[in-house]
Amino acid sequence: MANTRDLRRRIRSVKNTQQITKAMKMVAAAKLRRAQERVTLARPYAAKLEEVIGSIAKAGGSRHPMLQKRTVKKIGYVVIAADRGLAGSFNAQVVRQAINEVKGKSKDEYVIFAIGRKSRDFFAKRGYPLIGEITGLSDFPTFSDIKRVTEAVVKMYEEETFDEVYLIYNKFNSAISQTPITKQILPLKDVGGEASTGPSASYIYEPSAEEVLEKLLPKYAETLIYSALLESKASEHGARMTAMGNATDNASEMIASLTLSLNRARQAAITTQITEIVGGAEALK
Repeated sequence: MANTRDLRRRIRSVKNTQQITKAMKMVAAAKLRRAQERVTLARPYAAKLEEVIGSIAKAGGSRHPMLQKRTVKKIGYVVIAADRGLAGSFNAQVVRQAINEVKGKSKDEYVIFAIGRKSRDFFAKRGYPLIGEITGLSDFPTFSDIKRVTEAVVKMYEEETFDEVYLIYNKFNSAISQTPITKQILPLKDVGGEASTGPSASYIYEPSAEEVLEKLLPKYAETLIYSALLESKASEHGARMTAMGNATDNASEMIASLTLSLNRARQAAITTQITEIVGGAEALK
């Protein structure tokens, strides 16, 4: 059994760690609320943009290159992870999803665009073909923060650097549930498909539907990437809040266990001292 000095030192250490994890949980909870609001606000915009693009495509604009499937020679994967850890399995499940996607493919058949330091470091250290990266994004990124990335991905697709583009990220369900998904964004598939089930508006396009589509399709692809980033950020804050909450609870259990051991050690020491005193008194008789 450890002595009382060691036990007291361990209890102090665990209490200090508990204070840190509790503070991190509170910070993550505050960030999660803001991130959820941003995700909620972004979804209607993407849905309306999809509806407009779907309307144009049905009117005869579906010949646009971003809507046409071509022979797949190389695939691009945009893998969105975090810059930091301490978020449970958040980063691991995104990386695992990406590994499953490229399994069985040679390095000439795909490239990876990494968003987040954890994503970049994992693939760079293991020799995966990286074509680009972005790190150091804020907890609440704006569209302008990743505009150069989204424009670069769309441009590389148009220049046939790759023939398909997939997003791999954590979709936000709740603070305790995030689902890693793979979503194709180029070529655009079933644009406006969901909106077509209900009544649709009639639009007048100026100068022409084709020219409007020419401008909107790249914006829509960029919006999909940005929306995925917002989903990933909300998932990250939720995962970190849950992980730090679990760590705080585990620290409480450890403190209780160590305190019990400390009390037993003190009791044993007191019993030993009493026994020695009694034995000494008996020896003096």
